[in-house]
Amino acid sequence: MSTLELVLNMLAEATTTEISKEERPNTFEKNKSVAKRGGRVAGNARKEIEQQTGKPVITSKSAVDFSQLIADVIEDKDKDKE
Repeated sequence: MSTLELVLNMLAEATTTEISKEERPNTFEKNKSVAKRGGRVAGNARKEIEQQTGKPVITSKSAVDFSQLIADVIEDKDKDKE
């Protein structure tokens, strides 16, 4: 899982949470609809990123070692400061 994949996943979850807080869905179908809408926001962001960069966001990497993923993000950030 790349950094962008992780961020987009977090965007989908955060968006879904915010929509849910506002709408307070009370049935499975309503919750499912909210989740799809939150995922659509992240999906649209992914498409825009891919359009702008010309590269796919989705990779074949797995997120088995989440701590290594976070370490890579921090390392990339430190390199950007140099």
